[in-house]
Amino acid sequence: MFASDRGDEPSSTPHIVFERLHKRYDGPQGPIHAVHDVSFAIARGEVFGIIGRSGAGKSTLLRTINALEVPDAGTVTVDDVPVAGLDEAALVRLRRRIGMIFQHFNLLSSKTVNANVALPLRVAGLARPAIDRRVGELLDLVGLSDKASAYPSQLSGGQKQRVGIARALVHQPEILLCDEATSALDPETTQSILALLRDINRRLGLTVVLITHDMAVIREICDRVLVLDQGRRSEMGEVWRIFGDPAAEATRALLRPLLHDLPADLARDLVDDLGGRPGEAILQLRYGGDSSADGVALADLAALHPQARLLHGGLDRIRGHSQGRLLVAIPASALDPVQDRTARVADHIEVLGYVVTGAR
Repeated sequence: MFASDRGDEPSSTPHIVFERLHKRYDGPQGPIHAVHDVSFAIARGEVFGIIGRSGAGKSTLLRTINALEVPDAGTVTVDDVPVAGLDEAALVRLRRRIGMIFQHFNLLSSKTVNANVALPLRVAGLARPAIDRRVGELLDLVGLSDKASAYPSQLSGGQKQRVGIARALVHQPEILLCDEATSALDPETTQSILALLRDINRRLGLTVVLITHDMAVIREICDRVLVLDQGRRSEMGEVWRIFGDPAAEATRALLRPLLHDLPADLARDLVDDLGGRPGEAILQLRYGGDSSADGVALADLAALHPQARLLHGGLDRIRGHSQGRLLVAIPASALDPVQDRTARVADHIEVLGYVVTGAR
């Protein structure tokens, strides 16, 4: 099963469909609408991200897929089968097709790595040789063959999460749910876990659905993303489009920590008008990924003005599209004739202000 890559690309076939989903809870101050009238579809084989602030409804939405949460209204279907209509036996079968990994690993401290991964198979009544064979394959897949006899207390956070991933794959699921799977990990370990999840998605063709509050995770691994805001769908689309041209304020707020914003020292010297004094205009050039798919030509930047200087910023390459923002300084006296040329090298140009010569 793990010998060769499947190489599957995400298909356009809906795997999971949400229609007019509602879920509310009774709170001390009245009802809380965790999910309100949310509709969307997740394609088979894609890595789909759901992001939002704390309390946006991410976990509630994720847990309706395997009926750990039951919506008050609306439907969730997996392969065109409504989850809410399943009897107990059918629900058990569905949950075996859906693996789940958690923020805090949920490993049994008294059992070895081998025993933690094997537990769902023992519960299902598989024979010992089949269990040993399957657990061996999975530990090899997640890079923990040498840790089979170790206990969770002897593992790093990243190793614990790899055990959690192996355990989630024991029943050869079609869907893998990731509930803040990297939020308890350091940045380096997060990168290794995301790379593993992407590799599993490509090799096994799984549909991966993950929730997070971190846009860096979405950028790294997801094909598409849904942004939730107070239980409502804020916006949804391909990750590179959402990053390049966010339409909703909630999305812009989530992206803000990743943006190359105006540095504090430059902001301090920025003025709205030079008042006749010599100085520079500070331009922000924004690239959404459509016109800059292959990057930005240095010759185009140089054509802005012979004295143009790149001050700050950067481009990210997301799913084959380069997008980001650059801050450029040019002589203020050259601003008007430059405006026409910048339209050809950036998707959007904005004059942020001016800096008086000698101010820095």
